[in-house]
Order: sequence, then structure tokens, then C-alpha cells
Amino acid sequence: MSSTLWRPKILLIKKQKMTFDEIVNYRRSVRHYKNIPIDSDIVKHCIEQATLAPNSSNMQLWEFYHVTNPEILKKLAVACLGQQAATTAQQMVVFVTRQDLHRKRAKEMLTLETQNVQKNSPSEKQAKRIKTWNMYYGKVIPFLYSRFLGILGVFRKIMVNLIGLFRAITYQVSENDVRVVVHKTCALAAQTFMLAMANEKYDTCPMEGFDSRKVKSILNLPFGAEINMVVSCGIREENGVWGDRMRVPFEEVYQRI
Repeated sequence: MSSTLWRPKILLIKKQKMTFDEIVNYRRSVRHYKNIPIDSDIVKHCIEQATLAPNSSNMQLWEFYHVTNPEILKKLAVACLGQQAATTAQQMVVFVTRQDLHRKRAKEMLTLETQNVQKNSPSEKQAKRIKTWNMYYGKVIPFLYSRFLGILGVFRKIMVNLIGLFRAITYQVSENDVRVVVHKTCALAAQTFMLAMANEKYDTCPMEGFDSRKVKSILNLPFGAEINMVVSCGIREENGVWGDRMRVPFEEVYQRI
């Protein structure tokens, strides 16, 4: 297995950029962009950084469609219900989940972890650890991520509820539960991308208002792919941010235990 899938090339940033606090405060959901082109190589680099986001079992069941073609952008703007964040975007990135690739990714991860064990573990412990990874990526993951009209999810729920009578176990194993996990993973990558863009003083807006069927058709995606979100990109206009940032009081959401 090529190591490039798991260790993306990261460009060296020579100049000093914002602090993390400054990046987080700079990032806003921008609804109106200036008609100024942005560097597609910088956007691509931010997508590379997004691939370093944490993800469940390192399965990386995501794809990123970097749209720069003006005609495709116009079609996507229509599919995004004509909202200004889409119609004024200079580029877009469509975050896509690929749960249907779980067997391929599991095999790749099994190869990687086997190599890690052979490289880093004492020889007397290698056989046991490789056996553990074979069980996890060879049996558990395919069983957990497989879908069949909800039936497999029901079977998994029954099984974990019985096991849960005797020990702690994860109960979120239905087909919908696992789909949520895959989308959460992809959303972590999207957030990482938006923060990376903010670090470049580029602006973004995550859009969930879109016609998913049209987006899939425009991008010619396979049946098993799902749209997580569409992120528009550009440089904000003066009126591109709608008002001051508002958050509920921190005391309402923070619980220290």
C-alpha cells in the first residue's frame, strides 16, 4: 500500500501566520464574496491539511471535490438553492462521505497496522498484535460498516444489547448510527479545512441547504456516496458577514464535573 494515502504531503509555510485564537476568531460564515480570484493551489493545500483531521478508526471514508470550473460552479450554485454564498463563490469544496469504500479502506488499514507492528513491536509480541488487527479490520469493521436495508443494523443492536448485560459496550451500531459516525468524521475534515483557509485569510461558508441529488449528478458521484456539506470559498465583501457573532452564554453550555 502506498504510504501517500495516509501521509499527505504538507507544504512548508515560511511566513508567520495568525495564532490559533486569531484564526478561530477570524473564521466566519461568509455569505457574499468579492469578485476576486483566489489561488487554487492554496485551497488544495488547505484540503491536504483537512486530511489530517481525526477520524473514526482511521478509515478516512471521505472524498473532497475541489471545484474551480466556472460552469460547474454555476450549476452548483443552482443546486445550493441560489444562496448568495454560492452564487458569489470563487471556488467550492464538496465534502463527500464514502461508507461504501469501507472494505477497501479496512484492507489498507490492516496492511498499514501490520507494517507498524512489524516495525515497532518486540518480535515476541508481533504475532498477537497482528492477530488483533486482523480481527478488528478483517472482521469487526466490515461487520460494523456493512448495510443491508437496515437488517444488519437490527442484528447488531440485538447482539450488543445482550453483550451489554455483562460489560460496557458501544450501543450505537445501527446502520443509521454508523452513517452518523461517517458524517461526523467528514465534518471534522470540513472544519479543519475552514480553519486552514482562515489561516490563509481566505473565507468560507459551510452550506447544508442544497439539493443532494443535483449535487451528486453534477459531480457524477456513485450511488454509495453522500454529500456531507458544500463549502464555498472566496474573499469576503464588506457586507459578507451578517452581523456580529452571537453565541449563547458560555455558562449555559459548559459543565465542569
